[in-house]
Amino acid sequence: MKEAWRPTGARQISEVANRLIDPVLAKRAGISTLLLGSWDEIAGEDFADCTRPEKIAWPRRASEIVDGSGHQPGTLVVACEGARALFLTHAQGQLIQRINGFFGFPAVNQLRIVQKPVSVAPKHRGKPRPLTGEKARQLEDMVEGIEDDALKQALRRLGTAVLSPRRR
Repeated sequence: MKEAWRPTGARQISEVANRLIDPVLAKRAGISTLLLGSWDEIAGEDFADCTRPEKIAWPRRASEIVDGSGHQPGTLVVACEGARALFLTHAQGQLIQRINGFFGFPAVNQLRIVQKPVSVAPKHRGKPRPLTGEKARQLEDMVEGIEDDALKQALRRLGTAVLSPRRR
């Protein structure tokens, strides 16, 4: 009997990437890309922007397994920004319930909150170099008829940033 035909051509990049990344994340951090991708929904609007799951620390020794099921819940390490960690400490019971509901079994019994920056700080670029030559004259011609000094200075800064050569 012949197998049913399945399309083998087009696949979503996320499917392929998750198959490659999930085993590494599971081995290194004990979490999956599905947890990371769903974190905003799990944490809720109060903590989605200031927290990020880091790893799940599972017990290693057989003596730590209490029941006969062979499974002991782990400790989820959560990075949290600044003073919001205090509020997260008070809401950790609710967050543990949401996480376990996401997994469908008691995967986590404790949170370990680590204070550290969660959002990536934008890279600050220095001031652009002053324009010289033809570009400087061109910019001065553009702002020549403007009477308001503050507006003229702002447009000069903008023009300098736009017309200056890009750094690599």
